[in-house]
Amino acid sequence: MTPAAAAPPDHAGKDQLARVTVLGTSDLHGNIENWDYFQDAEYDDAAHNDVGLAKISTLVDSVRADRGRESTLLIDAGDTIQGTSLADYFANTAPITETGEIHPMAAAMNAMDYDAAALGNHEFNYGLSMLRGFESQLAFPLLGANAVDPATGAPAFTPYIIKTVKTKGNKPVKVGILGLTNPGVAIWDKNNVEGQLEFPGIVEQAQKYVPEMKARGADVVVVSSHSGTSGLSSYGDDLPLENASTELAETVPDIDAVLVGHAHQEIPERFVTNKATGEQVLLTEPLNWGMRLSVMDFELTKVRGKWDVTSASSSLLNANTAEADPEVSKLVAEQHRRVIDYVNTPIGTATQSMPAAESRYRDTAVMDFVNSVQAQAVDRALDGGPNADLPVLSVAAPFSRTAEIPAGPVTIRDIAGLYVFPNTLFAVEMTGSQVKDYLEYSAKYFVQTPAGAAVDPATLTNANGTPDYNYDVMTGVNYDIDISRPVGERIVNLSFNGSPVDPAKRFAVATNNYRQSGGGNFPSISTAPVLVNQQTEIRQLLIDYVVAQGAVDPDVFAQDNWRLVRDGVPVFE
Repeated sequence: MTPAAAAPPDHAGKDQLARVTVLGTSDLHGNIENWDYFQDAEYDDAAHNDVGLAKISTLVDSVRADRGRESTLLIDAGDTIQGTSLADYFANTAPITETGEIHPMAAAMNAMDYDAAALGNHEFNYGLSMLRGFESQLAFPLLGANAVDPATGAPAFTPYIIKTVKTKGNKPVKVGILGLTNPGVAIWDKNNVEGQLEFPGIVEQAQKYVPEMKARGADVVVVSSHSGTSGLSSYGDDLPLENASTELAETVPDIDAVLVGHAHQEIPERFVTNKATGEQVLLTEPLNWGMRLSVMDFELTKVRGKWDVTSASSSLLNANTAEADPEVSKLVAEQHRRVIDYVNTPIGTATQSMPAAESRYRDTAVMDFVNSVQAQAVDRALDGGPNADLPVLSVAAPFSRTAEIPAGPVTIRDIAGLYVFPNTLFAVEMTGSQVKDYLEYSAKYFVQTPAGAAVDPATLTNANGTPDYNYDVMTGVNYDIDISRPVGERIVNLSFNGSPVDPAKRFAVATNNYRQSGGGNFPSISTAPVLVNQQTEIRQLLIDYVVAQGAVDPDVFAQDNWRLVRDGVPVFE
């Protein structure tokens, strides 16, 4: 297969040519309307992107009208049912598994006539019962060739489909769609999948199924891969590669295109040379949340009675060029309104504003709020048991740079905007030495900056691409982070109750399921003894605290226990 610039053979007449279009979305994360539930307003960003399936549906209809509906397929590369207050409402507040109500994402995707969707890692966030309930509502298959039964190795979800696409005056084209999820699920949602599912490598499973698809007559093979292109993993080498789509295209023969997901990147069109065949493989990734629609076009020529892909190309369509599809909007209107009303429900008051904007580089009250609630919950869970006397520390990551608990009335929306993931509470036992190592690992988030050099908060953090959610701040101990020092030597003045931390001292450390299961590859925490596994979302614990206390008062929980320094001098006063 060659890029789009290549022309079909001169002898190929019109009856020997065909074109097939495959449309792709990815990382929709529960976005249907162009709405920001956290801001209670239409979605907008610096680039003036729009989001949501309602607008994507209009773009899909336009392409189908242009290319021909019968020769156009629509697929998705995963992360569908988590990420907005809408998605969370129908998983937790009014779960579809209990109400029997159709999930709004299922309703919208069914109305749009999706042909298939791959599983993303966030599909497993709410447990297998929720995922199977969502799957049962779909009019198309969820694909996951590398989500397998640990006892038999058999796929637990449909691995692939082969769709027959009609052509004008010629034999149909068979399009194979292989779905692959991310192996990181085994770590990130360990508590939901351990003992029930295993996740072998993306390349390994493609090597198994692509030949099978070709043997069954697939003329075109498209892989819907919930895996980025970087060739890197956030969790180290314990599991198969996290971002393996480039390796997939380079390694496995007979793949014509890869619809990429997971990385929240924008790839209009990229070609990778397959090392075994020398053929060019098309990669494209639409921007997340329904901001873009990938359009993959395949030109085929009949060779000795069989279709052969002679060229492939792709482009992206921008959701901000389209109006919302009224059919999709009407389908979900009541559910959308219900969630808006729910998240705007006042649950208490705050004595002062607590913004999260500086939480990456400065000790803030809003992060102390999260850590205080986590620590209190762990302390209650340990009370009366053999570990009741352990000092409780807590770690949390600054998930959002825009969140704020405002002075005055506090709503569910304010809390959801602060803690955007459905993580649950854990606590593990760690020694003082392990606490020090943990903080050193977290401190690699900062760019090394010599004493006397200018410090710009905009460029100080995210060293080597470390995301905000893989940087933790800790309460319960005091410490300085010396950003003038190299990685591994930055934590100074680490103390507990006014004295240097004893390397052998035992602590209970409150954390979340993502971190405890190995997310971010922090040292010791995934192998540390588990003291608390409370199947309660931390977000719900925060809401419960506000309801119970009636007020959020930083004077109760705020503590200046860490700071950035250079040679002992604070970076920020």
